[in-house]
Amino acid sequence: MKRWLIVSLCLAWSVAALAAENESADKQLQSSMLVTGSIVLAPNGTTQSYTLDHRDKLPSFVADLIDKGAHVWRFEPILLDGKPVAAKADMSLRIVARRIDKDHISVRIAGAQFGQEAGPGAAGEAISMKRRTPIVYPQMAQRDHVSGVVYLLLRVGRDGLVSDAVTQQVNLRAIGGAGEMNRWRRTLADAALRSARNWTFNTPTHGKHAGDKYWLARVPINFNLNVMGAPKHSDYGEWDTYVPGPIEPVMWPDPDGMISSNIDAQPEDGLYQPDRALRLVTPLNGA
Repeated sequence: MKRWLIVSLCLAWSVAALAAENESADKQLQSSMLVTGSIVLAPNGTTQSYTLDHRDKLPSFVADLIDKGAHVWRFEPILLDGKPVAAKADMSLRIVARRIDKDHISVRIAGAQFGQEAGPGAAGEAISMKRRTPIVYPQMAQRDHVSGVVYLLLRVGRDGLVSDAVTQQVNLRAIGGAGEMNRWRRTLADAALRSARNWTFNTPTHGKHAGDKYWLARVPINFNLNVMGAPKHSDYGEWDTYVPGPIEPVMWPDPDGMISSNIDAQPEDGLYQPDRALRLVTPLNGA
């Protein structure tokens, strides 16, 4: 029997209160929030500085957790003409809270994406959306009041068309039996894929990747029904509770594991090239 999930945990709640809230939740549930910002790297790959968007909206223990990790992060240096240089990039961090016992929860940085270098001259060096056809919300999902996020991985050819598309993960904001949830995931994934295969992209016009044979793009698709009784999508700085879906294997070359990791550590309104990311070589949580 399906029941609605509580998806917005009050920002004023303490860690202990969050633990109490999760006490009655199904073991499949995960509470998390996505924190965005930017980071500046020194030429040797260490963190020179970083900022968190709307820091005042974040629980203090979440900001403290990020501070602890960010100060000791180290990345592979960015090279320009063979020499290491400073670099600036957008970042997004998936913060996950899980119940340990009645009175305690653990909070950790479960995933992160550090985007391509930002700054003057960066425009035209990455792919961008040209035409995005609307996605039709499946009738079955509407009938069952099912919401969720589908994370797509696309391969874009030199003509700007999608040559291949796969689903990497589907997170649900509704819960039911195993078979029922698998059906919901397939339904949302199929609807997202049908639309995405017709999208077109602007391809790089200059830079070292302008001559590539294809480009990869990860795009999240948020299915959310704003109907009476349905869960509201959480605002920035609020906890979002959902059932994380299994990560589906992608049979594409991935020698560094960049396209098969940190899948849901991405804002739901963007386009990300996972194989072009800055490469973190130290633990996320500063351990």
